Amino acid sequence: MADKGNLKALMMALKPLLAEPKRSIIKILSEGVKGTNEIYEALKERGLDMPRSTLYYHLSALEDAGIIEMAGYREEGGGAPEKLWKLKVRRMGIDLVTGETFKE
Repeated sequence: MADKGNLKALMMALKPLLAEPKRSIIKILSEGVKGTNEIYEALKERGLDMPRSTLYYHLSALEDAGIIEMAGYREEGGGAPEKLWKLKVRRMGIDLVTGETFKE
């Protein structure tokens, strides 16, 4: 029988990913490495207009969950470097027999 603690851990990890705009950020990054500005513009194109501070909050939450990671910086125009982001995992799941969770 699956350990209820592992199942609860998986549900807690999945819950924020099912809501916007995190779901859209994951979809955008599934296309490859993107800069913060590219993510911001892609979200606006999808009708998810938000302050940049809100975008940074969602990026941080996804990073803390181990779903995305910073891939480096882009330096253009002499301003502050732009963070580049990529998916860290593409799949999450649970072994129904052991209750162990996994990320791929």
